[in-house]
Amino acid sequence: MALIQNDIVVFGLIAATLGAVFWTAARPAGFWKRFYAFVPALLLCYLLPGIYNTVGLIDGNNTKLYNPVARDILLPAALVLLTLAVDIKGILRLGPKLIVMYLGASISIMIGAVVAFVVMRWIHPSAVAGDTWAGMAALAGSWIGGGANMLAMREVFDVNATTFGQFAVIDVGVGYVWMAVLIFLAGRAPQIDAITRADTSGIDQLKQRIEKFQAEHERVASLTDLMLIVAVAFGTVGLSHAIAGPVSAWFKGHVAWASQFSLDAPFVWVVVISTTCGLALSFTRARTLEGAGASKLGSLLLYFLIACIGMQMDLLALLQRPWLFALGLIWILVHIALLLALALALRVPFFYFTIGSQSNIGGPASAPVVAAAFHPSLAPVGVLLGTMGYATGTYLAYIVGIMLRALAGG
Repeated sequence: MALIQNDIVVFGLIAATLGAVFWTAARPAGFWKRFYAFVPALLLCYLLPGIYNTVGLIDGNNTKLYNPVARDILLPAALVLLTLAVDIKGILRLGPKLIVMYLGASISIMIGAVVAFVVMRWIHPSAVAGDTWAGMAALAGSWIGGGANMLAMREVFDVNATTFGQFAVIDVGVGYVWMAVLIFLAGRAPQIDAITRADTSGIDQLKQRIEKFQAEHERVASLTDLMLIVAVAFGTVGLSHAIAGPVSAWFKGHVAWASQFSLDAPFVWVVVISTTCGLALSFTRARTLEGAGASKLGSLLLYFLIACIGMQMDLLALLQRPWLFALGLIWILVHIALLLALALALRVPFFYFTIGSQSNIGGPASAPVVAAAFHPSLAPVGVLLGTMGYATGTYLAYIVGIMLRALAGG
């Protein structure tokens, strides 16, 4: 039983932790200046809550701070504010290589599943015995799409509850550790791009246009500005939820293939509607709210979201079945190796590699967080690619399940 069980107290702890990280990260000299030269502040915002959960200070899996507060309220609000001033033309100028990296990430995850299964059957056959293949199919749904796709695969392949729970731990343990690595490496993207001789002109131009727009419209935010930002963000959240419920219910009742695309999941529609509203508002005068700090508030909400994601991580849970951890590790290493080879062949910026991977592994909930680690203006790219997984995840994970079942002799 966790020491702190009151969600309000947990909220205060998380807020204080974020404040402490940002305060120390802002120190102009001394130990903290040297410390944050190597460890990104965003990484600590993610790992410290995970440590709280691991040592039993809090119970991240049973708190309501992530679901529904952070996931259902703060995430869509952040998506609205971060897409409010999005430069759509600039994103389109990033080119087709970004889509190629995204698709390459999906395919590498599929290949990684097969390789991991075969290797583990050779190293430790009992690790892939029974319905392990079905649990891997469910995990493929999460790593290519999202939680809705993972649940879909659970139903399709009738995954045992215990097996599903173990792979949910793998999803969090391996997937979130990889996310932490990407956040860490994001701070070293310029050096990596210099080594690989990647063309970063498209990303640099997008950043410059966003910064120019912010400089032209930047002002000291008035109470009216702040109230409008809150109204736009959370008003859109309310609208998204109001529409998402009936729309998902209609698809569930009238469209036979709705579940294959996760169109019967309300959360999918919340993400789609909030992102669409933010994009639509970027063509209106609402975009000038960026000058009053709209994206800064969006980034604040994202930091709270990443802390809530982090506090679900149990760093010791995987020790209970270490061979499954090895399976997940082999799987993701194959994904990394293949995607890295593709990135080097195409000479794409490290951002393309990162967002291609995280938009698959993490989905729309965490892809914008990783993208924002490069620059706040890039967060919408993570949103757009992350939501693509909802459409492709079920189909591709189903194919993975069929292949693994054949390998298992089922």
